[in-house]
Amino acid sequence: MTQSIVVQVGQCGNQIGAQFWQRALEEHAAINSQGTFDEAMNTFFENVDTSVHPPRRLPVGQGEQPIATLRARAVLVDMEEGVVNGLQRGPLGELFDRAHCVTSVSGSGNNWAVGYHQYGAQYGADIEQAVRRAAEACDCLQSFLLLHSMGGGTGSGLGTWLVEMLHDAFPDVYRFVVPVYPSEVSLTVLASWRRDDDVITSPYNCSFATHQLKEFADCVLPVENQALADIVANIDTMSKGKLKAKSEVDGSGSVGENKRPWRRMNSIVAKMLLDMTSGSRFPGSVNVDVNELTMNLVPFPKMHFVTSSLSPLYDLADVHVPPRRLDQMFTDAFDRSFQLLRSDPRRGLFSACTLMLRGDVEMSDVRRNVDRMKQQLRFADWNPDGWKIGMCRQASVRQSRSLLCLANNTCIRNSFVAVRDRFLKLYRKRAFKHHFTSEGMDQGHFDVALNSLNELAAQYANLEAETPLASVTRPQLL
Repeated sequence: MTQSIVVQVGQCGNQIGAQFWQRALEEHAAINSQGTFDEAMNTFFENVDTSVHPPRRLPVGQGEQPIATLRARAVLVDMEEGVVNGLQRGPLGELFDRAHCVTSVSGSGNNWAVGYHQYGAQYGADIEQAVRRAAEACDCLQSFLLLHSMGGGTGSGLGTWLVEMLHDAFPDVYRFVVPVYPSEVSLTVLASWRRDDDVITSPYNCSFATHQLKEFADCVLPVENQALADIVANIDTMSKGKLKAKSEVDGSGSVGENKRPWRRMNSIVAKMLLDMTSGSRFPGSVNVDVNELTMNLVPFPKMHFVTSSLSPLYDLADVHVPPRRLDQMFTDAFDRSFQLLRSDPRRGLFSACTLMLRGDVEMSDVRRNVDRMKQQLRFADWNPDGWKIGMCRQASVRQSRSLLCLANNTCIRNSFVAVRDRFLKLYRKRAFKHHFTSEGMDQGHFDVALNSLNELAAQYANLEAETPLASVTRPQLL
């Protein structure tokens, strides 16, 4: 059994990580009725000393303390110690080895250069040592899952410094990155929901960080605050506001937490990661391991930015809506309102697509729906059958079946264009530039970031231009 290490950077990354570990424990506890450490748990957890502390039941509900011998394969990094300290003091605190936590107190001041240059140099040795400790506890390390934001200083700067460090120190271990892009609209509304949405310098931070991810990541699964906020709003509309007080959707256990939508936004991202790694943890008739994702989703170097969508988007215990039919789930996967990044895959060109199903699903149903969707979607003419199917028998908690769609689609070009345009609005006036140059950056860094965004946008535009629009039948929605 292979292992993966989750690296959480910055406030956003650590808050998503908190949701991920809670949901992972719930998932394994629901499946493992004996509550013992099994092979499936070995992917993300370590049983550190079973001879001294025999395995006990897994923590299931809110308030239960985790077992002393269970440790998460995680590295926690933040230059403001508040979130990490909160995790360590919380009900899951004993999951995290303090030797794998690197924190400071001053923060990065919303400045990519501070996170990358200053803190990368100051704390780089400690971070690398923490990662190596976590790696040495694995007997077959397969991948790193890096969680961070793109708008702030620590997440974007130190987060992408860490990706580069992993590229150099662990070149044979896959690097999957989940960056959270800030919203470009409704900032005043979202500022109370989410970190980094009110950061004025976020266009610079996003541009510098995107260049780093292009160069040093193996696969990037970007998500966007606005898309997640829209999903949460749609869930509330579908359920007519009747979410339970003790909500599993927002991952909390106290009344009033539904007023904090960012918890539920984080939970959606955590669900995507659990579905993506389900084939590595549980048996299935046609499993997809994480090492197969880059092979099947990245046809050209550096074009490794992948869109993601989930269906259903809610947990049936919390939202009072009918279950999704299987055919509807396939339609949902290519609907813009189910994307974790604001994009419309039906308007773009697919170079590859992976469908990862969990639960009670028959291959005949999958083939029928794939044949149906082929008539509605536009694939590159050199890869008209660019589908990869994964089927994991183990359903997720509270869902009899679910579908995760990961696609390399040219519609993601619009996100790079939006980041570039926001960057140029500041850069043409040289606004706030001195904050970055005072930390060791020069004109060349800005030119490299701008050229990198232009190159990414041009690569996807050229790919789309190679296949004529006439090659696809207009979609017929259910």
